[in-house]
Amino acid sequence: MRDIYKSQDLKRKNQPKKDSFKESDTYKKELKNLTYIGKDPNKRKEMSAHSAGPLTSFCFYPKNVGFVTADPEEKIILLLRRHPITNLKWMSFAFLMIIAPSFVNMIPMWEPLPWQFKFISITVWYLITTAFIFEEFLGWFFHVNIVTDERVLEVDFINLIYREMTDANLSNIEDVTVEMGGVIRTIFNYGHLSIQTAAGVPKIEFEDVPHPDKVARILRELRIEEEIEQMEGRIR
Repeated sequence: MRDIYKSQDLKRKNQPKKDSFKESDTYKKELKNLTYIGKDPNKRKEMSAHSAGPLTSFCFYPKNVGFVTADPEEKIILLLRRHPITNLKWMSFAFLMIIAPSFVNMIPMWEPLPWQFKFISITVWYLITTAFIFEEFLGWFFHVNIVTDERVLEVDFINLIYREMTDANLSNIEDVTVEMGGVIRTIFNYGHLSIQTAAGVPKIEFEDVPHPDKVARILRELRIEEEIEQMEGRIR
């Protein structure tokens, strides 16, 4: 009986631990082979070439871009906005507002009014139209999602005097869900990303962003790089 117990103990000692594989060099090499963000110059140059321009919705390694709470060594990987096709709704409404005064003469009560009143009314109308276009454009331009090498951020631009900023570290990301459905979204390749976190903020939403599958892949690879840094003790 003692010999049986001794042989079982030897087998247990020789069996590799479940967690030991994550500490092995093989596992680290496999993770490093999966990552390419910022390491492959050709891939980085290729993606950056397709995301140039100040009004782009998908900007890879943007230049001259920063945010208030950024750390000195933090690098911005992605700058995302809603797809430009989502602006068609308010742009169509703005176009109707612009041409509306052209049809005002069809109103019977308009013709007998004095010209001073007509001039002031049309001027006020165009001022309202300009304010509407300006606010909608700023809402699209400054409502951004940012992915850095340390965290993800969602900036909600409510109006000129109010905004909300939500962030979560990459290490706190538990799950990334891509939602993409409908003919328009499929044709123009944009959709939603729901980022589930383990932090106080339960979920961060990337709404109507271009190339959602590519964004999800980049987030996955950044999380892998973060895991490698934790294993190697290179966490800032």
